[in-house]
Amino acid sequence: MMFAKELREQAYEANLALPRYGLVLFTWGNASAIDHCEGLLAIKPSGVEYDGLRPEHMVVLDFNGRIVEGELRPSSDTPTHLELARAFKVGGVVHTHSRHATMWAQAGLDLPCYGTTQADYFWGAVPCTRSLRDDEVAEHYELHTGTVIVETFRSRGLEPGNVPGALVRNHAPFTWGVDAAAAVYHACVLEEVARLALGTRLLNSESEPLPEMVLNKHHLRKHGPDAYYGQSG
Repeated sequence: MMFAKELREQAYEANLALPRYGLVLFTWGNASAIDHCEGLLAIKPSGVEYDGLRPEHMVVLDFNGRIVEGELRPSSDTPTHLELARAFKVGGVVHTHSRHATMWAQAGLDLPCYGTTQADYFWGAVPCTRSLRDDEVAEHYELHTGTVIVETFRSRGLEPGNVPGALVRNHAPFTWGVDAAAAVYHACVLEEVARLALGTRLLNSESEPLPEMVLNKHHLRKHGPDAYYGQSG
């Protein structure tokens, strides 16, 4: 299964990037690579240290959660990744407990967009979900972690392509992208803008969000049909 091998390689590289960019300690995170044409997801095995990972350790599952390839148990967060893959049609998902983004999640606060750094990648605030109910924690906890993210985006009318991340209240961040590498990139950006927002609020507790005109200008110059940032082709 050549496509499964390639998917494993993508997931492997994405997972190795997490400690390299300082997004995880120990085994506090995971990344997945997703192929919608084949209906497959490759993800880090549960509890395996990053410095011991190999491409063949990645676990490949179908969208129903059935293991297709791999001898190890997949990440305990696999149901969350699968839910986001099915609902958002993304090509990669990343979960970390990066320090500053997790602070906002634990505080139960949306991450406001105070400046253009965030606007370049997130079209406005990064939402924080509600807390999970007791019954959602008791049964299928990891699945409900995904459904509460999907619920938040649908109830607020948010497009996952415009806001490629969320904060799960009392928990930590999840990000996604067109592929696993993009999901890692967005995890890096989310951690940095979370740090900047915290400093902004500490310096001035009455800071206002970025004006809508500037928010739109910065986001749309990088994204959408009229984007002009970077080189063509």
